[in-house]
Amino acid sequence: MRNHIDSRGVRLWGLLAVLLGLVAGAAAARNAAPRPPNVIFILADDLGWSDTTLYGTTRLYQTPNLERLAARGMRFRNAYAANPLCSPTRASILTGLYPGRIGITAPVCHLPEERFSAALVRSARPDLKALQQVSATRLKHEYVTLAEVLKEAGYATAHFGKWHLGREPYDARHQGFDVDWPSEPNLPGPGGGYLAPWRFIRKAEYQGRPGEHIEDRMSREAAQFIREHRDRPFYLNYWAYSVHSPWSAKPELVEQYRPKVDPASPQRNPLYAAMVQSLDDAVGTLLDAVDETGIARETVIVFFSDNGGWIWPPRQTAPPGYEAIPATSCAPLRGGKATLYEGGTREPCVVVWPERVKPNSRTEALLSSVDWHPTLLEICGVRPSAERRLDGISQVPALLGRGRPRDTVMCFFPHYTPATGNLPGSWVRRGDWKLIRFHHDGEHQDDRFELYRLRDDPGETRNRAAEEPERVKELNALLETHLQDIQALVPTRNPAYRPGVPAPQAAAPRTPQAPVAGWTADHDCSLDRRDGALRITSTGGDPYLSARLADVPAGEYRLELRLASGVGGRGQLFWQEEGVSPPFFRDRSVLFDVARDDGFRDYTLRFTAARPVRALRLDPAVAPGEIRIRTIRLRTAGGELIREWDFSQQ
Repeated sequence: MRNHIDSRGVRLWGLLAVLLGLVAGAAAARNAAPRPPNVIFILADDLGWSDTTLYGTTRLYQTPNLERLAARGMRFRNAYAANPLCSPTRASILTGLYPGRIGITAPVCHLPEERFSAALVRSARPDLKALQQVSATRLKHEYVTLAEVLKEAGYATAHFGKWHLGREPYDARHQGFDVDWPSEPNLPGPGGGYLAPWRFIRKAEYQGRPGEHIEDRMSREAAQFIREHRDRPFYLNYWAYSVHSPWSAKPELVEQYRPKVDPASPQRNPLYAAMVQSLDDAVGTLLDAVDETGIARETVIVFFSDNGGWIWPPRQTAPPGYEAIPATSCAPLRGGKATLYEGGTREPCVVVWPERVKPNSRTEALLSSVDWHPTLLEICGVRPSAERRLDGISQVPALLGRGRPRDTVMCFFPHYTPATGNLPGSWVRRGDWKLIRFHHDGEHQDDRFELYRLRDDPGETRNRAAEEPERVKELNALLETHLQDIQALVPTRNPAYRPGVPAPQAAAPRTPQAPVAGWTADHDCSLDRRDGALRITSTGGDPYLSARLADVPAGEYRLELRLASGVGGRGQLFWQEEGVSPPFFRDRSVLFDVARDDGFRDYTLRFTAARPVRALRLDPAVAPGEIRIRTIRLRTAGGELIREWDFSQQ
């Protein structure tokens, strides 16, 4: 009997132990730290504040997926890019630092030259009042990116789309991202257009079927990454190519929008409307993937743009019939991309943070693109290193409806941009007031100011600087403190400035010169053949000559030059690839240093062509003078002679 009782007691105690274990496990699960949220950062390229239906400012464009996104989260009405151009804003998002501190203040990170700090030009034309800044061309590794911090915290990281912060080793894979698709870091925009075959993508395995839109393909690739990483935290950049030039779209969408155009509206370009819809469709693909995988509650989504819209006619970058139609309008805001007015930097913005941010909410809080880095780290429960300075401020209080973290936003843009009429300047917004400081644009090369009250004048139509001198003084002091704090390289007076000197006019078309031994003088030079050499007489600051080629396949090549220069300085070789526009571009070029020497020297320039080579262009100098070339030889990387120009042979 005792054994029977003992056996039953053992069974009871075992059952009790199991129950207690289950209870303890449930309690432990409740007390365990929640899984960190996923982050999807959707960044549009050149999408203006009025290019979506988020703010009721358009009648033409349709963005139902952005509305779908906004219904889940918060719309910011006063979100700003830290710069009115793309690369600087992208750098500010990743680092949480102002572009002026980093030195990247212009979109030049695709250039072959590696320049890691900013500088001021040494001289300028006499019609310009200021010496503008020359931007850095690479995001240095010393700057810690958002991807690097989250990767160290256990996140899977992926970048899809435009990078434009430097080629390898400064590309996305070397800045904290495990995945980079399509891994073309140098591109300002999708050269050749949005529809496959994509001329800007070199890897054959990334090519799409004919007519496929790059956003369709890229969003599917990003959606696949979401599905594959549904069970662990991930940080995904979807940095769209849309809606940057070149202006191309699905023909069926263009036709869909054509009858909807109001000729009296500033937004009247059906091609651009089709481009906006393809961007919105990509947003929908990402949202569908989040919903289908069941991770919507664990996924934070940001939508933002890198700068304002292109409000001018596309001209040479548009197909026939669209050259004179403005791409878009940022109205009621003034200006657009590459300007210091509101249209240049105020951006569409939505943040989704499930169960924390009130759905379909709105905020008037000020936000700067430098804020994304600290904001997303706080959302993810990751503390930035105490040793690392951040310019950004976490926007978590604004997202939770607990106040506005900022009362001031700043912008520093020290460049002339002739295409938009912009002058080097800075601006500060505090509350409803915005002061723009145009560096040395006053009558006596002093600073010139414009002051606007944005609450009742969002279009910046009434300059109140003369009426409010004390406010100008107060805001300018804030701006000056900021510029000193970030160690901005502020433009200085141009000592060569002469009042009344007109800006140079575009040169009249010249009569083409006949080719000399297969080479044509295209710009700022003339050619002749004498004394056993091709003599190039440079007459300006940008001389170049070109030669056509045939039957030169894609591959690795070297160009051998025997050259004597009376000018010296920097030279550049361009190659034209079949079907790629424009024919000669910085991404398809190599730089080389030219010695100033009467004797002939040998130069070897190596390059890789992704497609058949149709022409070569040689820029042998950057100043007037004489250059002589004895021989030019094009060889394969293995040494096989493809083409030779021997000018020593008469």
